[in-house]
Amino acid sequence: MDTNLEDKFCEPCRGGVAPLGISEAQGFLSELSGWDLKDEGKKIYKEYKFSNFVETLEFVNKIGALAEDEGHHPDITFGWGYANITIFSHKIEGLHENDFILASKIDLILS
Repeated sequence: MDTNLEDKFCEPCRGGVAPLGISEAQGFLSELSGWDLKDEGKKIYKEYKFSNFVETLEFVNKIGALAEDEGHHPDITFGWGYANITIFSHKIEGLHENDFILASKIDLILS
């Protein structure tokens, strides 16, 4: 990969492109920490742990703002002390470079 994922921006996905194959997805995944492939390589997933609900909610709100800025929206479930993030490109029903860009920027929220 030429550039760090966090330095890139999500490009609007209009559909009509093939999702990444498993080997391509694994290449992008190797640039992330703690993310896993899910649903036969069609999604990426990570669970974050926190010490209380307020920290979790603050994290989720920051992800929401980031998602709006990037124009790319993850699936988020959260509760007391945890947030589970699943990312994929809905229009192509699989993974695109955008998904890994968003994941890298989500990780930066906590650094």
